[in-house]
Amino acid sequence: MAYLVPSEFVTKMVDAGESKIYMSTRDALIRAYMAGAILALSAVFAVSCSVATGVPLIGALLFPVGFCMLYLLGFDLLTGVFVLTPLALIDKRPGVTLPRVIKHWGIVFAGNFLGALTVAVLMSYVFTFGYHTDGGALAKTIGTIGEKRTLGYAEYGFAGMVTLFIRGMLCNWMVSTGVVGAMISTTVGGKVIAMWMPVMLFFAMAFEHSVVNMFLFPFGILTGAHFTFLDYLLWNEIPTVLGNLVGGLAFTGLTLYSTHVKTAPKRSFN
Repeated sequence: MAYLVPSEFVTKMVDAGESKIYMSTRDALIRAYMAGAILALSAVFAVSCSVATGVPLIGALLFPVGFCMLYLLGFDLLTGVFVLTPLALIDKRPGVTLPRVIKHWGIVFAGNFLGALTVAVLMSYVFTFGYHTDGGALAKTIGTIGEKRTLGYAEYGFAGMVTLFIRGMLCNWMVSTGVVGAMISTTVGGKVIAMWMPVMLFFAMAFEHSVVNMFLFPFGILTGAHFTFLDYLLWNEIPTVLGNLVGGLAFTGLTLYSTHVKTAPKRSFN
């Protein structure tokens, strides 16, 4: 597996965050677009398999294939840059400033959304034969997911919003661990295994992932689900993005950085 020790791969995380800040807008947008599109296709694949088998765990076992593909190809998800770029800022890398970090987040968000939306349009057209049918069991399942994870949260008001936020935090705790997994090995097999495990967990637990939702909810709306785009933004996407940011940075980025890069002085027994 050619495993790298934490002090090595956490340094790679900071280096990666710095390189993303210096990346051109064009490259950042293309990489984010492709990441959103591939992850959306993976979501279609996973939900289709879950519906066909009647076993949701099957979808969770298979979903990470898209995540592994996009990171092996060097594409970027918002959930990953939420963790990596702030570390370069905290490490005081030259030229890395808060406005530049936020700008990069905005570019990646836009690219991910456009990529996921493209797949939502294409797949909704395919499953409904040009919007002449209801899309069958898959469209119904995704529509139900959309309703439960927008109006279902809204039903509980503030408690629903907090629940959504926490599910977003837990999601990116696992997903960002998968991002780190791509850095802890120098072999393809090692990277895939390390990425697969936490991403499978997040999908199986139905936590809230901002980029996956960029596909699921527009697809649901296009195939006739009973919620609006505003419902999606207010009662899912915005709180999910914030939860993903806090969860990934707090549980993964800062914990690894603080204990493997900025380590505390060793105890003395003299």
